[in-house]
Amino acid sequence: MEAFDGRRYQERFDALAAQGVDVHGEAALVRSLQPRTVLDAGCGTGRVAVELAAHGIEVVGVDVDPSMIAEGRRRAPELGWGEADLATLRLGQVFDVVVLAGNVPLFCPVEEREALVGSCAAHVSPGGAMVAGFQLDRGYHLDAYDRACTAAGLTLEQRWSTWDREPFSETSSYAVSLHRRRAVTPTPAASSGIATATIPAVHSTTAAGGQVRSNT
Repeated sequence: MEAFDGRRYQERFDALAAQGVDVHGEAALVRSLQPRTVLDAGCGTGRVAVELAAHGIEVVGVDVDPSMIAEGRRRAPELGWGEADLATLRLGQVFDVVVLAGNVPLFCPVEEREALVGSCAAHVSPGGAMVAGFQLDRGYHLDAYDRACTAAGLTLEQRWSTWDREPFSETSSYAVSLHRRRAVTPTPAASSGIATATIPAVHSTTAAGGQVRSNT
């Protein structure tokens, strides 16, 4: 796997932002879904996570690359960060939105891509969504991604050609896909006041210093 220099990687986006380029298209789309909690899966240096947190959203960022996570912690030590392989990720909690920005599946070995999609999807709450964007000319096709999402219990709701939600067509070279998990209908037992299991809060896996505990 290619090694990254998190500081230098982030400097590229800082330079673009200084030139007036909008580098928060992914965060803007996620914010439009009005989530309270977000898992930034394959978060890199936390560009998306930090922007979402600035708007009051509880965010956990996870990436396999230690340099990327170190830069994220340096920039926003108050957030929850975790160094983990997304193909085997088990945080023990779910989120309103799981976002995979920046070609995340393409950085995963081919034989592990279905597992990556499945483990990320497992962190989507009932009624929640998973949003992923990646290039279509690098050997990973939408039919394979959609099958993995379907196997994980998610249904395609929207697809665009950019994070700015430009229409998708057969000639598009990039796709942003929104899959959703069906909301759970309250059962008579739950509505009658009988105690039911609850989902751990987002902060339950965030330790002192912003380190996320993963069950991997």
